[in-house]
Amino acid sequence: MVISGGTVWRAWGQGVFSVGRGLAYEPWDNWRADKGPLALLRAAILAANPDNSQPWRFRVTDARMDLFADMKRNLAAIDPFQRNVHIGLGCALENLLLAAQANGYRCQVTLLPDDSDHAHVARVDLATGETVVSDLYQAIPHRHMNRSAYDTARPVSAEMLTAIQSLGQDDPDLGLVWLTTEAQRRQAGEWIVQATEATIADKEQAADIARWTRSSWSEIQQRKDGITLDAAGLPALILAAAKMLPPLSPEQNNSSWLQMTRDTHVKTAAAFGILAVRDKQDRAQQLRAGRFLQHIHLWVTAQGLALHVMHQLPDRAGREESLGIEPRFGNALKSLVGDPAWQALSMFRLGIPTAEARRSPRRPVQDVLI
Repeated sequence: MVISGGTVWRAWGQGVFSVGRGLAYEPWDNWRADKGPLALLRAAILAANPDNSQPWRFRVTDARMDLFADMKRNLAAIDPFQRNVHIGLGCALENLLLAAQANGYRCQVTLLPDDSDHAHVARVDLATGETVVSDLYQAIPHRHMNRSAYDTARPVSAEMLTAIQSLGQDDPDLGLVWLTTEAQRRQAGEWIVQATEATIADKEQAADIARWTRSSWSEIQQRKDGITLDAAGLPALILAAAKMLPPLSPEQNNSSWLQMTRDTHVKTAAAFGILAVRDKQDRAQQLRAGRFLQHIHLWVTAQGLALHVMHQLPDRAGREESLGIEPRFGNALKSLVGDPAWQALSMFRLGIPTAEARRSPRRPVQDVLI
């Protein structure tokens, strides 16, 4: 009975019975709790972002919202050129603008408005406008990164892929490359697995990942960010068992990540998408690519599809650039894109979900206000 009682106590303390609940998850439930500009902010903080680092800060007045990068939250070895950071900031901006329409605002967006402050990535001037509650806005609290297995018996139709690609056709600097054939998916999967192995073997990159991995329920509730077991895409029984055991070491976490990448993620992807730009160093293009990525994720969520950003390959290519070493993964990305006019910025897998995606923790509004 002592063992049973201790087991139940640990299960309770580790959140086995409270997946997606608690203070760290309240922003998903109260995202419509405010009126005015704060309503826009509540939507913005639910956006996709790199490793759930939430690298954003906001300054809010009745007539303006300013978005800033918080570089203290960047994973420097993973993202040495802050490309992922700016993609995540673009995702937040897309949510903000969708919420602005739904709350009766007309917006004037200025990217990179202050040459003297590189952290100031966007200014949004607000005016009264028409209220438009779109399907994308309604999808905001339901959009989550789905890291579970996808249904390999149900392909995503070519018509659906074309519709997704058309979402960004009004921007000549944004491109989307689909990898859909068996040969393309196999090659991309092999490169992604190898990039994951290289990341784990890189001590600095592995340390970055460990620093943002939340291993206990109490840490999740305190920090309200980072990589969690809940969002890892594990089946319910395996997730419960993992929480009951002592916290995994960084090496065990890495081994589990590699196994999931190799045996679940790449093997069940119906398609891989590569988000490309004309100049991957251009901050404005990174921000617009982030808006595009968020737009895609919301759209596929509304269609009942699953999406999972997998940035191992672009991250390793960036690491090679920063270290000045042979561009093994950079060349792999170029071969997958297949057009020298485009540069790969991010990558994701798409498919039919077999399980519901779980929430990730989020910092509340008061923690991101300037």
